[in-house]
Amino acid sequence: MQIVSALFVENFEVRQAPGPSTRIDLTGAMFSMAAPSPVPVTVAPHLVALIFCPPGETGSGVFEVVFRKGIGDAAEQVARNVSPFTVEPGKFTYRLVRGELEFTAYEQVVAHCRVDLEPWHLVPFTLLPPV
Repeated sequence: MQIVSALFVENFEVRQAPGPSTRIDLTGAMFSMAAPSPVPVTVAPHLVALIFCPPGETGSGVFEVVFRKGIGDAAEQVARNVSPFTVEPGKFTYRLVRGELEFTAYEQVVAHCRVDLEPWHLVPFTLLPPV
């Protein structure tokens, strides 16, 4: 299985379309946000990942997200989420993770995402000073 896309979003909705076919409406895709108040502050952005299972695979996997202050295993871990899932081979599924991230400075956190033990897919998120 592979991650097709992963983004931080404000809103995520699934709807049916003729076919039958599914549509995913993503709004407010972001890589940064202004803090709602001065640090220290906790924010909870939604990370959505779209995952494809090629035909002939089992359709079972584990989606892991590790939020780190930087890139790589040596970077400080600030949060982690692990969730098993199943998807019909030849189809897509999605995983929605709401990370509760505590910030003590205006900085970048990188979501390290993967299915099973495949390579990491990186998604940056930067907390900016309040406006």
